[in-house]
Amino acid sequence: MSTSSSPQPVKLSLPLIYQQKLFEELRKEDELVILARGLGLMRLVTNLLHSYDAAGNNLIVIVNAEDRENAWIGEALAEHAAISMSPKARGLTVVNTDFTSVGTREKMYAASGIFSITSRILVVDLLTGLLNPETITGLIVLHADKIVATSLEAFILRIYRQKNKVGFLKAFSDNPDPFATGFSPLATMMRNMFLRKASLWPRFHMHVAQSLEGKKKAEVIELEVPMTDAMKQIQTAIMECVEVSIHELKKGNAGLEMDDWNLDSALLKNFDSIVRRQLEPNWHRVSWKTKQIVGDLTVLRGMLQSVLALDAVSFLQRLDEIHAAHSPAPGTTRQTQSPWLFLDAAHTIFDTAKRRVYTGKQKAGGDDANIDALRPVLEEQPKWALLADVLQEIDRDLYFEPAVRDDSNGTILIMCSDTNTCRQLRIYLETMYVKPRTEKRVEDFHDPDEDKPSAAFMMRRKLRNYLKWKREFARVSATLVQENQKALNGAVDPRLGHAKSRAPANKRRRVRGGGGVGAMTGRLDNGSIAQYFEKPGEVADLMAEIQITEEEAKQKEDIETDPLENMDDYYQLYEMQDLVVIHAYEGDQDEHVLEEIKPKYIIMYEPDAAFIRRVEVYRSSHNDRNVRVYFLYYGGSVEEQRYLSMVRREKDAFTKLIKERASMAVVMTVDAHGIEDPQEAFLRTINTRIAGGGKLAATAQPPRVVVDVREFRSSLPSLLHGRNIVIVPCMLTVGDYILSPDICVERKSVSDLIGSFKDGRLYTQAETMFQYYKHPMLLIEFDQNKSFTLEPFADYSGSAASLGAANAGGSDLQSKIVLLTLAFPKLRIIWSSSPYETAEIFERLKKNEHEPDPLAAVRAGLDKDAVAEEQAFNTEPQEMLAAVPGVTPKNIMNITLETENIKEVANMEVTDLQPMVGVEAARQIHGFFTRDLLEDE
Repeated sequence: MSTSSSPQPVKLSLPLIYQQKLFEELRKEDELVILARGLGLMRLVTNLLHSYDAAGNNLIVIVNAEDRENAWIGEALAEHAAISMSPKARGLTVVNTDFTSVGTREKMYAASGIFSITSRILVVDLLTGLLNPETITGLIVLHADKIVATSLEAFILRIYRQKNKVGFLKAFSDNPDPFATGFSPLATMMRNMFLRKASLWPRFHMHVAQSLEGKKKAEVIELEVPMTDAMKQIQTAIMECVEVSIHELKKGNAGLEMDDWNLDSALLKNFDSIVRRQLEPNWHRVSWKTKQIVGDLTVLRGMLQSVLALDAVSFLQRLDEIHAAHSPAPGTTRQTQSPWLFLDAAHTIFDTAKRRVYTGKQKAGGDDANIDALRPVLEEQPKWALLADVLQEIDRDLYFEPAVRDDSNGTILIMCSDTNTCRQLRIYLETMYVKPRTEKRVEDFHDPDEDKPSAAFMMRRKLRNYLKWKREFARVSATLVQENQKALNGAVDPRLGHAKSRAPANKRRRVRGGGGVGAMTGRLDNGSIAQYFEKPGEVADLMAEIQITEEEAKQKEDIETDPLENMDDYYQLYEMQDLVVIHAYEGDQDEHVLEEIKPKYIIMYEPDAAFIRRVEVYRSSHNDRNVRVYFLYYGGSVEEQRYLSMVRREKDAFTKLIKERASMAVVMTVDAHGIEDPQEAFLRTINTRIAGGGKLAATAQPPRVVVDVREFRSSLPSLLHGRNIVIVPCMLTVGDYILSPDICVERKSVSDLIGSFKDGRLYTQAETMFQYYKHPMLLIEFDQNKSFTLEPFADYSGSAASLGAANAGGSDLQSKIVLLTLAFPKLRIIWSSSPYETAEIFERLKKNEHEPDPLAAVRAGLDKDAVAEEQAFNTEPQEMLAAVPGVTPKNIMNITLETENIKEVANMEVTDLQPMVGVEAARQIHGFFTRDLLEDE
């Protein structure tokens, strides 16, 4: 297949029709490609990159690539180059923090090639001219769904399009949901990327369906697994807790947009982020109960997944951990406990979870001997037995009906949701034929159930470990209860005037009734679920029943495992058809797994829509490989509902995108090349305060701001650039933004401000700014998506002593700000509601001011140190001086340069020291040298 920019043919690995059609589109024009998950996005990207790499003399930059994607692209380009024997292909070069040398990066850019550059390095190199945008052949943007107007990637694209109108720009995404959320989201995202065409490729696209539903269709066998009654009860109870929690959230936060707050949406992975996004603007105002319920929803949704994925013993242990984490310390009130623990459904969850592991019956005898005798139940996960049946079916088919030889390896691939499930299945497959035998058998009697696979050995071992863990957990819990009770008994309530005494919060009520496990879990006096600890006699009886017998310990495992730790020594000793590979879903990496393992049988232990499509693409791409897929899922479970919901949401998102694209307005603001002006688009997208979207008035020399390179984590440099302000990135020692030779700004977010006060960093920064700039400023910038308010000011009677006392608590932010202004009266504090407001403030501050000198800004804080290093000073006096309170590594050089010896420093007054070290440091140094004299007087 020939390409438009390469005169020689380039061999590609795109066997399917939709891949070829999409590749041809991308070679012809710039566009945003939104592909359904699992249809091979990275394969398309690597082939496109290879077509430019084989042509040579192209400088291609990949933006927003992750580490695993860089590894994939590099490997694919090397493989393509070897197959096609392209002499000009040079592969991928990853530019990250390892390339600290500016000269090294400049030489690499001059030599051309394909580069994957981190966004922070790329934006600095573009602004400094280290990488000239006009020399770039084109940009490849990955994860286009994450590019919003204020993102660093959008900043990069704007710089690129301002100076390069002919280079190509192609963006890719396999997540359609962000493009279908909000008002005209597709048009907005395309303006952010300066693209005018969107190419949509859902699973129901004509070419995709034609490619995947032909004669080479994979054989898929769906196996619906019924849940046990106990699992159904637990799932129903958890869903009830989730529903009640959502209802409480709605009741306590009226006025918010809560249409998506329902039980169906709670099954989605991003439900937590949806709730937090709507609550964040008023997060500081919401009640403590609301914050607790939001956290409880995350826990409950995790429990819905755990009851299906974890075995019965592990799930019970998880419940114990959750209960301990959400229970209050002894003596606290009911309001400190998670609300869902008071529901009857919570009682059902804990009791049913115990019943799956062990149950009890009443012993005969008097009151002293009337204790619960526990016996193990150890309910197995229903999928385990079905998995064993599927493996036996595969073995029978291979034995009685050998498949026709093809290019497949005959390997059995089992796919799971995470590594914990992989570990669980590995242990099960190792031990499913190991029988725990506790009774002697009749020699001539053969039990047919003995040949069936079972998880009894694994579950008994897990129960032994759980009981040991629970015994240690009970010991630690009892110690904590005793310590807390001592503290409570000695505490005095100031409202009552006498000591408080309260019963331990985990003391259980006596529960009457039969000896079933339902009698185990009681309730506290406040009505919540009590933590249950087995009695020593119960544990002894239970441990006696699950001890390993000598005969059981001698049994040999039928299945061997290879941890692949010494793979180099034993490589190729195993036949591929004898291997069972258990692997977790890893997104695009699963395509590599299929290509390398070449499995004939695939067992999807848990459903994943994207992997099903990857199997379809894999089977359709190879005529000589047959694939049979076993698709396991729990019928009527959250697992099934979540899978169907994801498929439905993706289809709805593509449908909405298709409708929006059909009615999308044509952008008329284009330049001579037919490309929309990036500055015009950016200002219209993010700044509605500029009437008509007009630009700022042109000046002979655009304003300039020197920005510390570490500030490119924020969106402020991008917003300043959008206002026609030239950004000069430098490594600054003093300040974050230099607006003029006299104005230096230190920018702090609210969280950074609090942290700077705690470690004293802000005080040192303010002191340093006053040494080099006439008008130092502290900018306190809020998050545009979050609200923030300070507590009402307290009355400190105006004295610094009272302020210091208030500050001793470390929690009063107002007092610390007041202390800062008292120490630095000339420090100007700017409060900004958002980065947008900050950009406008900076623009107003720069009016009638001279432009800053980047070289002088970099030298600030360094120049005197350099002079000091050139002079030969005696190190011993400096070490002595460094021990004086108030002397810091930064101001010690000023003292060394301005004074002759320590004696001169000791005899100086506060007014003499202030110009060198600042007000507070001068007071500390003077106080240190005069303290003994004052005490003697």
